[in-house]
Amino acid sequence: MNEDKTEDSLHAGPIDRLDRRILQALQENGRISNQELATAVHLSPAQCNRRHRRLERLGYVKRYETRLDADRLGLGVTAFVHVTMERGQFKEVLKFQRTINRMPEILECHAVTGDFDYVCKVVASDLKSLSNFLLGTLAQLPGVNGVRSSICLNELKCTSALPLPD
Repeated sequence: MNEDKTEDSLHAGPIDRLDRRILQALQENGRISNQELATAVHLSPAQCNRRHRRLERLGYVKRYETRLDADRLGLGVTAFVHVTMERGQFKEVLKFQRTINRMPEILECHAVTGDFDYVCKVVASDLKSLSNFLLGTLAQLPGVNGVRSSICLNELKCTSALPLPD
């Protein structure tokens, strides 16, 4: 058994305070250098790097990404779209789930409880483009029974950072 596998199995349980500090620093700046990260969490660079890589291997870090400015890219309209599916159409639900993953306009989609089956976060360049997407594409998908949208007037908070207890 190699050293990494041994270290992973020894620390596969709950993460400790230092791990949470590393994760918090990474949430704040995914491009932080190992030296800066080590300084921020008060560890040696080697120890910090080992912990960081272990957290990645164990799946605590899903991926690193760059957050782009939608307005600057001409995507000035954000909407939250509630989708209702036809009842008893299990095959269509699976097809819907596969199809929406290929639609770049849909940033997020969540299966939810309540009056709707899914809530999707959608971006578009303008209201006409949004309308074309909702009525001409999303509402036309097999199994979709209804689509209702709410236009975002102002974004007050947008983060993917998770709250990490001390």
